[in-house]
Amino acid sequence: MSYAKTIVCLANSRKPPSGRCVAGREYQAGQFGAWVRPVSDRATREASLEERRFENGRDPQVLEIITMRLVRALPENYQRENHVLDPDHYWTLSGAVSWTKIQDAIEDVKGPLWLNGDSSSYGENDRVSEVQAAGLTSSLYLVRPSKLRLVVAREGAGAGQTKRKVRADFRLSGHTYRLVVTDPFIEAKYFAGADGEYPIPETLLCVSLGEPFYGYAYKLAAAVITPDRSGTTP
Repeated sequence: MSYAKTIVCLANSRKPPSGRCVAGREYQAGQFGAWVRPVSDRATREASLEERRFENGRDPQVLEIITMRLVRALPENYQRENHVLDPDHYWTLSGAVSWTKIQDAIEDVKGPLWLNGDSSSYGENDRVSEVQAAGLTSSLYLVRPSKLRLVVAREGAGAGQTKRKVRADFRLSGHTYRLVVTDPFIEAKYFAGADGEYPIPETLLCVSLGEPFYGYAYKLAAAVITPDRSGTTP
């Protein structure tokens, strides 16, 4: 038997092979609760548009209040927040929270984001070995970074093989990070311009620890949330 959960959407992030990773925190009577990540029953876990859309066909947006039907909890390794979505029900929209209200959902991370000390070729403190990640018990945070810059650049092995990526370069609790952005709204906005660095003075980040990939779990900037994001289409 399915059950309902109401969340504030804090990410609608790009997820291979062709879907999204939606995540948010439970929301009841104006209070924020546990993280929820609705996933499909497929091995790849991504949510298709048909599975995550409202009855009018629209995709969820960050800061919106969404009620969804879920089938069962599916904690996997450190991704303890997963619940299998019920594909037979549309999600329903009941409003959105303000920029002021979402400040109540920020988490105070005193130390590193999960574990630091391992970096990819273009990142900084952006991954955790699969062995170390096995000892973790969470995969989502909403944080307020400092000195955030979005860096748009080409990454790849050689001429003709490079692809543009957006990375979030920031500081948090005395640590520095450079994480890939998987927020489709931000990618579309910044890919439309030139490569370069773009300071973002006021923002929140939804940071996710992705599934293992070639021996590592990568830290991802799943959503870059600014005061003007309410009402945008990811």
